[in-house]
Amino acid sequence: MTTNPPRARGRPRRFDPEQAVATAQRLFHARGYDAVSVADLTEALGINPPSFYAAFGSKAGLYARILGRYTGTGALPLAEILRPGRPVPEALAAMLEEAARRYAADPAAAGCLAIEGARCNDPEARAAARALTAAGEDSIRRFIAATQPEAAERLTDYVVTVMAGLSTMAREGQGLDRLLATARLASLGLAQARQD
Repeated sequence: MTTNPPRARGRPRRFDPEQAVATAQRLFHARGYDAVSVADLTEALGINPPSFYAAFGSKAGLYARILGRYTGTGALPLAEILRPGRPVPEALAAMLEEAARRYAADPAAAGCLAIEGARCNDPEARAAARALTAAGEDSIRRFIAATQPEAAERLTDYVVTVMAGLSTMAREGQGLDRLLATARLASLGLAQARQD
């Protein structure tokens, strides 16, 4: 004789937090942080506001979690591109081209989630996005400083500015060909800066 285990009381949990984070990431990336309301999120996730706040604490809390996910799934693989021993101009050119490709990969969610989030109106979300972009900027600066310490600050400022421009233009609808052309033109500037 077999017995079935007792059923858990209450409604079975159908809410998958990781899937919810992925869904919300697409929404924030497509519309921008400020244009997504908690009502938009609860509708997209199929949950009510109390469940949303219980799972994520706040809209900014969910966004911070999304940025953590983005680091592993959509952000530039800086450690791979900026590997030790790689020539600085080559690595920075590759980084700009990869940024152009990623920023244009999905026209419905173009640009960089972190760069664009760093301009949002919510101070908590803005701080989370700026922490991520600052970490990337620091990685770039340290990579350059390892072989060209005197140029680290100005080259970092240059590539970070170009990346912000690529993100903005991708969100404005500029296609991959134009973004790559801009990245390649910026790479010529990097080569020139090394000669100066």
